[in-house]
Amino acid sequence: MSRFDRYILSQFLTLFGFFALILVSVYWVNRAVSLFDQLIASGQNVSVFLELSVLTLPNVIRLVLPIAVFAGTVYVTNRLSSESELTVMQATGFSPWRLARPVAVFGVISALMLSVLTHFLVPASNAELSKRQKEITENVTARLLTDGTFLHPADGVTFYIREITPNGVLKDVFLADHRTEGRATSYTASDAYLVQDETGPKLVMVDGLAQLHRQDTDTLMTTNFADFSYDISALIDPASAPRVSASHFSSWDIIGNIDAISKLTGESVGGIREELHDRFAMPLSTISFALIGFAMLLVGGFSRFGVWRQIIAAFIILVMLEGMKNAFTDPVRSTPELWPLMYVPSAIGFLVAAALLYLSANPIRWRLRGAA
Repeated sequence: MSRFDRYILSQFLTLFGFFALILVSVYWVNRAVSLFDQLIASGQNVSVFLELSVLTLPNVIRLVLPIAVFAGTVYVTNRLSSESELTVMQATGFSPWRLARPVAVFGVISALMLSVLTHFLVPASNAELSKRQKEITENVTARLLTDGTFLHPADGVTFYIREITPNGVLKDVFLADHRTEGRATSYTASDAYLVQDETGPKLVMVDGLAQLHRQDTDTLMTTNFADFSYDISALIDPASAPRVSASHFSSWDIIGNIDAISKLTGESVGGIREELHDRFAMPLSTISFALIGFAMLLVGGFSRFGVWRQIIAAFIILVMLEGMKNAFTDPVRSTPELWPLMYVPSAIGFLVAAALLYLSANPIRWRLRGAA
């Protein structure tokens, strides 16, 4: 690469890193706040929150990286244009195609980083995140060991502990079970213990009272007990536990094993093909994003009124390309043979970038209105 290419490329990478850091921080903080509320409410500690937050980072980076590429490209191109650096290079004989070479290299570097994320890091983090969430969902003990608060571990179940002693004794326990239609059962006990056996976790209540209310006969039956065992494994909602998904497998594992993964996850073959080809199409779109942002500002040329109209036009083009990709998602999922549609937005993006570069190289008729 020439010195000019290295200079431009360094500018792109620097601003790309800045925008990526800002966008990832904003997006991750928003996700982390909701995750923190959920984990603390379920009785988890801060270390679990930090672990799950780190596992969400690869997916967050995957989402914001194309936006950071576009923002960095537009910012650097606007600065080079306003400081007349692009004008000087064009005056020395650099064509728009030649000026776009470091932009293309920047797009390829960004696409390679995104490919590593989409094909390997994001699936690995999703699989580990799903595994940890499943463990948390099944950890009824952590969900129930909260004193002084009425908890609802399942629909129709209310659980309350007045105090938890340092040696693990639950004091003054109240458990109400309204899951069976037409009957309500409540248990109160002075002491209780959470124990684990072969069949799952059990709540052993000592010196308590069981009350059964039948609505059909409007009768109340009470029973005093010295000790009573309640199976709390039934409080785990199987539907709330994360399921195995195609997004948990690397692209290498999916290729050639689509039918097997479809049987394992219960997802359609079309959905898995859409997931796989989207991982290849997204890095290509990132390259086109960089080229479109650069070429659109190059077409506009220098103007003392700024290039905000060109930036808005480039942003609208990107929104249309993303909308086109979303429109192709359902057809591919329903008809797996239509998977080439996933690459149509990227192809159109490259065509748009090429057309803009052609117009900037032949500006006599096609220069945008309002350019000075």
